[in-house]
Amino acid sequence: MEEQGLIFHIDVNSAFLSWTAVKRLQEDPLSVDLRTIPSAVGGDRKTRHGIITAKSIPARKYGVTTGEPVVKALQKCPNLVLVEGDFETYRKYSHAFIEILHRYAPVVEQVSIDEAFLDLTGTENMYAQLATPSQPFPICLAEKIKDEIRDTLGFTVNVGISTNKLLAKMASDFTKPDRIHTLYPEEVPQKMWPLEIGELYGCGRATAQRLKSLGIRTIGDAAQMKEETLQSMLGEKGGTYIFQSANGISTSKVSGETEEAKGYSNETTTTQDITTENYVAEATPILRLLSEKVAERLRRDGVYAQTVGVSVKTDDFKRHSRQTTLKESVNRTDLIFHTSVELLNQMMLGADGLFMKGSHIRLIGISATNLDHGEYRQMSLFDLPSKQKTALPVRKMTLEKAISPEKEQRLDAMTDKIRSEFGKKAIQRGSELKHQK
Repeated sequence: MEEQGLIFHIDVNSAFLSWTAVKRLQEDPLSVDLRTIPSAVGGDRKTRHGIITAKSIPARKYGVTTGEPVVKALQKCPNLVLVEGDFETYRKYSHAFIEILHRYAPVVEQVSIDEAFLDLTGTENMYAQLATPSQPFPICLAEKIKDEIRDTLGFTVNVGISTNKLLAKMASDFTKPDRIHTLYPEEVPQKMWPLEIGELYGCGRATAQRLKSLGIRTIGDAAQMKEETLQSMLGEKGGTYIFQSANGISTSKVSGETEEAKGYSNETTTTQDITTENYVAEATPILRLLSEKVAERLRRDGVYAQTVGVSVKTDDFKRHSRQTTLKESVNRTDLIFHTSVELLNQMMLGADGLFMKGSHIRLIGISATNLDHGEYRQMSLFDLPSKQKTALPVRKMTLEKAISPEKEQRLDAMTDKIRSEFGKKAIQRGSELKHQK
């Protein structure tokens, strides 16, 4: 008989906010713990731009939600304390968190910066000494992992326990923070079926709304439907997924293999709307900063991108993008920057440009995709001529005088080395300072 699986899903509670709070308390033990007051990560109180990326439990009680605009969050909670994101700190704590998990589980699958699956199948004898009458296996093991993370790193996690990934993930999303929950197949009717259909992992908002409109309001409702009926509503693939998931069925395995990134991107909300009047002054340094970040990540992983893209979100909250495939793949800052400048000029200017349509920019992003390891490169100079004529009296962003490829590569390598040894802020371009987050 095949051994039943044992899967943990471990999720950091309000990760970005928790990690910022821990760092602040380490720097000043007398400072207020952000987790105990209405607080959130994201945006800027002065400009009222940006979105909420993490919030405290007290902020949640005011109705503040992740992903909503800062201006809306401040309307709900005028005393909301906003803090800036700090990805250097996030990476530090994420690495320490995953390191602890690897000490306990033979297979760890990190699925994001703040969550991971652990396959602990067959480890009962290994951890038998932890078990007590009040904490039998595997609760005792979950408790030990949870407490070690809290006591050594200073932040809390939730642990979900089940026989497959889907149910373990669902369990970890139950009551928070600092909690352990089980959701075994026999517990599904009691613990999972009463939940709203939108809480089923993998059931997106549109699917949930579709199901609710057809009278399927809870996970249990979906579980009691015939698979063929759900397929007629959602298509064969979607219907099968909802039917199986609602019944606690999942065949996905925990994988310790690290998949190569399919692309790299960075974006930022602008401190003010970018219009025809401030286009060059505001957009140029943002593109430079984003190019720097994307190029650094490419070089860190030893890969090159042949496709570079630029995206913007306009004041009507619509996203627009444009990309180009280069003759040679790149990971140099200057080449990505120059390409992004041309792409943004093409998107915003000209007779069909977004500025001509009355749009303003509220967010800019850069992406690098179509990756390789340099095996197809011939080290030729790239060229991206702009074919679009400016139809507005707007000054284009112009490319600064180019330096030799060899000198630019040496500059990138030196910058990477200094930042690696002394931190991200040890060396900065002058154009970064205004838009540094």
